[in-house]
Amino acid sequence: MKRSKRYRRLLELVDRGKQYSLSEGVKLVKKTASANFDESVELAIRLGVDPRKADQMVRGTVSLPYGTGKEVKVLVLTKGPKAKEAEEAGADYVGFEEYIEKIKNGWADVDVVIATPDVMSEVGKLGRILGPKGLMPNPKSGTVTMDVGRAVKEVKAGRIEFRVDRYGIIHVAIGKASFEEDKLLENAKTFIDTVLRLKPASAKGQYVRSIALSTTMGPGIKLDRNEVLTELR
Repeated sequence: MKRSKRYRRLLELVDRGKQYSLSEGVKLVKKTASANFDESVELAIRLGVDPRKADQMVRGTVSLPYGTGKEVKVLVLTKGPKAKEAEEAGADYVGFEEYIEKIKNGWADVDVVIATPDVMSEVGKLGRILGPKGLMPNPKSGTVTMDVGRAVKEVKAGRIEFRVDRYGIIHVAIGKASFEEDKLLENAKTFIDTVLRLKPASAKGQYVRSIALSTTMGPGIKLDRNEVLTELR
């Protein structure tokens, strides 16, 4: 793959043969942010699990202490008094029938969809549309709930949903390059600690195999897996 001069210049900042501590990685990842926009700082963790087996699927939610820095658009599908609760909590879109039709017609200008249990019989029919986009409400991720006010506020404050992909990798944004180092560090620690606590009982051998940081447009920075895990214990 042909790399730009900018990317090759950034690559020179990273020692490809070295594995960095978490704090070193955070400092370096900020230096590799040189795009003309506020790049996201992304964390990738490769796990020793087989996602094809239901009992080794790693998924969950986590509220990052300092959020992701991204403005999250939230749709709440509900009826009755819960609609007002969602609006007061700051949901961008609230309703039911009109949004069901919009989604069927291809609309998906949202980042998170929250629904109350009483409407899931209808929302479930949108699985083929919302599922591939990662927008399908799910009780395990807290997006099917009667407490829509709290759910909206948590998502807006920086709660993220994650799941391991078919290659055994979890990939999330933990903030923006403009964040101070200590905020990125705390967000990273919180996320990694959450993944550690979700280790499936059936997972054998080494659970966390590698950890890396990068910006949206920058090179990957390998972290010292053992040092990171020791620091969190």
